[in-house]
Amino acid sequence: MLMAKAIKGFTKKAGIRYYSASPFLCHCATAKQTDYAEVVIPRKKTWDKLAVLQALSATVNRDPTAAHYRFQDDPYLLPRTSPEFRLYSLSQESGCNAARYIVNNYPKLFQKNIAEPSIPCLMPQQLEPLINEVTEEALKERVRLRRVRDSVDLYDQLVQAGTSVSLETTNTLLDLLCFYGDQEPPRENQLEPEATENQTEVSEDSQKRRKGRLRRAADLLTVTWRENHNAERIFNLMPERNEHSFCTMIRGMIKHAAYTKAINMYTDLLNNRMKADVHTFNVLILAVPEVKEAYNEKINFILELLTQMVQQKVQPNLLTFNSALKSLRRCGSMAKGVSLQVINEMKFLNIEPSLATFDHLLGIFYKSAAMNQLQNDIIFRIVDEMEGKHFEPKDPNDVNFFTSAMRVCLDLKDLELAYRIHKILETGNNWKLLGDSYQQSIYYGRFFSIVCMMESIDVVLKWYKDLIPSLYYPNVQGVKDLLQALDTENQLQLIPHIWKDIKYLGHSNKEDLVEEVLELMGRDKHPPELQAAFSDTALDIKATYMKDQQKILKWTAASLGNVTVLILRGGRFQDAWEMLPLFKANNRVPSKVLLDEFLDHAKGSSNKTLAVDLVKLASTFSLPSTSEFLDRVMAEFELTDEERRTLKELDNSSSDNSDCE
Repeated sequence: MLMAKAIKGFTKKAGIRYYSASPFLCHCATAKQTDYAEVVIPRKKTWDKLAVLQALSATVNRDPTAAHYRFQDDPYLLPRTSPEFRLYSLSQESGCNAARYIVNNYPKLFQKNIAEPSIPCLMPQQLEPLINEVTEEALKERVRLRRVRDSVDLYDQLVQAGTSVSLETTNTLLDLLCFYGDQEPPRENQLEPEATENQTEVSEDSQKRRKGRLRRAADLLTVTWRENHNAERIFNLMPERNEHSFCTMIRGMIKHAAYTKAINMYTDLLNNRMKADVHTFNVLILAVPEVKEAYNEKINFILELLTQMVQQKVQPNLLTFNSALKSLRRCGSMAKGVSLQVINEMKFLNIEPSLATFDHLLGIFYKSAAMNQLQNDIIFRIVDEMEGKHFEPKDPNDVNFFTSAMRVCLDLKDLELAYRIHKILETGNNWKLLGDSYQQSIYYGRFFSIVCMMESIDVVLKWYKDLIPSLYYPNVQGVKDLLQALDTENQLQLIPHIWKDIKYLGHSNKEDLVEEVLELMGRDKHPPELQAAFSDTALDIKATYMKDQQKILKWTAASLGNVTVLILRGGRFQDAWEMLPLFKANNRVPSKVLLDEFLDHAKGSSNKTLAVDLVKLASTFSLPSTSEFLDRVMAEFELTDEERRTLKELDNSSSDNSDCE
């Protein structure tokens, strides 16, 4: 009450209206008011159990120097590359599956539920049927437990016994069979799904679809609609069928690549004076590119299905238009005008587009093969539409948008557009729609490539520190883009630091990348301090070669020459001289530039013995420049008569060898 009086006095003097921020008071007073302010007790607020954690998480920003949060529990397993990131992520999922296997197979070990709050999905599930009689209730139980074979066997027993099965129960059985393709689903209480002979059977539609294409691994593992399918058999045995029965069969056939059968089933549905639901139309539209060959035939069939939806008074939804746009992606340039009509129809029906809608538009207007043709402003209109909005997942293809949009930015070399797309990604929780670790790596790799290509080195390094390793593990091409940016801005002094990151990221065994690092350091001469740093890096690279020589890395003439030159320029003559035998051991020939470097060092130190040894070395390798080295040594060094006679003999012998060759 004293607090209320104090607030009231302050507000009366100030002549303002005050709303208390206290959770216990809601005080409102005015300057003209003379009595005590009214105290309003707020209504009880029910807080979510995660409210405190959400409030705390809002105060913490991402640490760009740390790995992803999912790996913080075990620092030993911190990934260094994108494949490791994906491998460890899948390993965690595998661990969850193993835990679920233990829980479901040994439920007696987990009878006490002491979790707070209680999480029912983490407790053992009832996976074994409890009804053993041959009844419709037993069939419903087996369908609910997703036991495909048991459900079919029990249905056959009921039919043979003359027991009628209700239409609703039969439809749920069809749902199960069509969804899983008449095969047992992989269960959480199995460490590995059982292989069946049916998985090797391929329907005629699937064979026709794959003809003339490379077979992808995903296609080979997909369960196809086999002949004598139990769903077809049960469907034909049903005494009565409704729209649900036909629609389930159509969706199941399309899901398992029996496209021609699905179209025929849809014709039967129309002949029975029934109409399909919106979900059936959606999958029919997706199947159009599989049953039609020519672009105009595909477009006409899509428009025909949309017209039939209007005639049957079926209200389209977002997935309907996304399905149409996805099928139009396979209709060439003819699809551009039709796709804009689809978008206008969405606006007319007040259907908000999702990220998948925009992704399909990019796929239609920005095909890789047509990027050099006349460009359009579709992507800019899309970005204008998206800026400042928060998106929620509405379509499984939503996760493809950001990677596709960044690909277009990279092809157009539009840095400003890339920044706008990245800002959309960081708006709200839009980052959750970036996809799995593989898609994240593709997106950030493309974004980092365009930054390296178009930005100054200071901005490039800023993004480099902000993205790595918390969000992005650069591949070899990403590191090459960074090295190119350093070369363009003449910031080669940073290469020793980049080399340490290359080793940390696990790319020190990539031969082309290592040679590019050596080439940049050894191309020009630099101040002594920088040459010393380059020399240390070259010795580190040499150790990498010597360690992995029998595995991946192999010495080339360029890598040997650059390492030797860098060590020599760093003032480590003895280490550089010890590199020369490696040329002969690896069947490599030292370059004239390398020998000139050694000769310059010999001249600077007035070491005529080294100069003579260099001429002998050139003669040993039968270099064409041996005579040139001989003339230079004899002109720049004070040699004795015996040394001159020895060098001339070497020159004559090398000339004879050259003539013989």
